[in-house]
Amino acid sequence: MIENSKRIVFKFGTNILRNEQGDISLSHLYSFIEDISYLYKQGKEILIVTSGAVGLGAKKLKIDTSSTTLKQAAASVGQPMLMGIWQDGFEKYGITTAQILLTEEDFSNRKKYLSLRLTLHKLLENKVIPIINQNDAVSPSELEHVSFSDNDKLSALVASKLDADLLVMVSDIDGLFDKNPKEFKDAKLISKVEKITPSIEKLAQGASLGGRGGMITKLTGAKVVTSSGLYAKIVNGKTPNIIKKIFDDNTGTTFYPNQNLPHKKRWIAYATNIMGKLTVNDGAKEAIIKNQKSLLSVGIEKVEGNFKRGEIISIVDFDGNEFARGVSCYDSEDIKKIQGKHSDKIIEILGYKYDDDVVIKDNLVVI
Repeated sequence: MIENSKRIVFKFGTNILRNEQGDISLSHLYSFIEDISYLYKQGKEILIVTSGAVGLGAKKLKIDTSSTTLKQAAASVGQPMLMGIWQDGFEKYGITTAQILLTEEDFSNRKKYLSLRLTLHKLLENKVIPIINQNDAVSPSELEHVSFSDNDKLSALVASKLDADLLVMVSDIDGLFDKNPKEFKDAKLISKVEKITPSIEKLAQGASLGGRGGMITKLTGAKVVTSSGLYAKIVNGKTPNIIKKIFDDNTGTTFYPNQNLPHKKRWIAYATNIMGKLTVNDGAKEAIIKNQKSLLSVGIEKVEGNFKRGEIISIVDFDGNEFARGVSCYDSEDIKKIQGKHSDKIIEILGYKYDDDVVIKDNLVVI
């Protein structure tokens, strides 16, 4: 049950932390800190993913952020300002915080991911609240490729990898509506989502002004955590004392868990750097989805990207629809040589063989 959630990840978007002038709204932020402190002292384990560094820095430097370089400069100035506000606020309640800056590679590289996981667990064991943000100052990909690099996705990855019970995305909207509430006065809030279906995804709109995310990225984040056996929630941060109301079924939109992937398969499914793509025939697709089989070389029709053995690849059908991800047993150049061939021909073609399978079923996840 959602009310039994012990480990909670809060994600705060740029818009909900700023006032109309584009400055940090201290009244809002300190009210969040006060209510989170209340949960913390009830024994909850808290992690916070926060946006706002680029906006703060841009305001301070009086620059626009039309280029990646300017965004990086703004993030460099804004990040210590943002962290200082969170830190000062929690110190007033006797709570210690830690700053964690992440890039996509921290999740897609398995050794880095396991190290990060251990570090965050140790912080929580020592009653520390990690304050997490993208490392925008050094990683231009974090700013350019929004589909993988918004803080909604980051917060979902953190929640999934850290065995959280609940992800709360604090936004400037009440939740998911059956139509855009900014355009339609009769739009109705959807309070419960048992499963994120294509029809639910169609309800999402684009990014909101001033932030890098929107309802689309929130649904992506919710999809990550619900398939990992967790709850997700979207709530409106402008509602007074919203943090204390997160366990109320009538507040916001609650997404219910519908699957519980093992840890390794979570990493495979949601690793943010997909290094290549394999197009497979209908027989291979059916074997993977219906029969939970490995991917054999004979079923591969096309190889895209330059990837190495052990890296994550996407598996798609003839229409380009991704239906699975997995860890490749072979380099991309090797797969090009053996695609369409039976496994017993691999040694003859390559001169060696790592495995009969290109992707073994234990390292394969249906999306």
